[in-house]
Amino acid sequence: MTEMQGGRWVLVVHGGAKEMEPGEEDDNRNGVLESARAGIAVLEQGGSAVDAVETAIKVLEDLPVFNAGRGSALNEAGEIEMCSGLMDGKDLSVGAVGAIRNVRHPVSVARRLLPEKEIFLVGEGALLFAKSEGLETVPDEALMTRARRDALEHMHDTVGAVAMDKGGNLAAGTSTGGLTGAKVGRIGDSPLPGNGLYADNHIGAVSFSGDGESIARVALAAQVMASIGRDGPEEAIRKAVEQLPGVGGAGGDGGAIAIAKDGRMGWAHNSPAFAVAYASADSPEPRAFLSKEEERRG
Repeated sequence: MTEMQGGRWVLVVHGGAKEMEPGEEDDNRNGVLESARAGIAVLEQGGSAVDAVETAIKVLEDLPVFNAGRGSALNEAGEIEMCSGLMDGKDLSVGAVGAIRNVRHPVSVARRLLPEKEIFLVGEGALLFAKSEGLETVPDEALMTRARRDALEHMHDTVGAVAMDKGGNLAAGTSTGGLTGAKVGRIGDSPLPGNGLYADNHIGAVSFSGDGESIARVALAAQVMASIGRDGPEEAIRKAVEQLPGVGGAGGDGGAIAIAKDGRMGWAHNSPAFAVAYASADSPEPRAFLSKEEERRG
């Protein structure tokens, strides 16, 4: 998968590195396709990579099949705490929120932080900032689904997107509902630059999903950024996720999507499934796959 910039755009979105429940395949595939089409519409009209990433992730946050926004996992107190991060590769602006409650779109709160001095707000402070910006707040019940209330599995997936706009600017974003049964206040890799995401116009953009504690221990986004120019995005990700079982044991899995500064895009994972959709100016109709193996089969 190779694209050159020169006025071209590129978009990749993912719905989380995870073990997919039986019967969820169509919802995952259709969800990442819907997300991609929303981001594509922004890029085709000359919108920024940041706008495209936020728009694509907002779609995923509204779909209950994904562990973000409306489909978020419940912590040990039976409450929903969400994390999100957004990074602009043009000027290295970062916006991130951790353990935020009662907002419909955590990614939009992260987006509003981009011009601020502070790059990371958590808990009540993040919610107060969201309210001061006039962003939509909702009760826990609006974010809970029956599947999440009944869930016993330890979900640790994250949704995300990376984009390059027609000006060659890059952006990366993440959003997650956290880990089922996690301690109150838990924050994983997702909103942390260099861990769950990173974007730099001079290098590339990457967004991770998976075992957050393991990803954070080895700063995988930083590792991908260090090798993406030499190895290309797909190989850089593949080498990164290979490390996860070594620090997370059998549960140390994950995946990522990335775009290099020249527009090359790629993705890889060691999780059972990883729903991904991608498109570019040269191939504007998005294609979606539930695993790398499925993509290889064509």
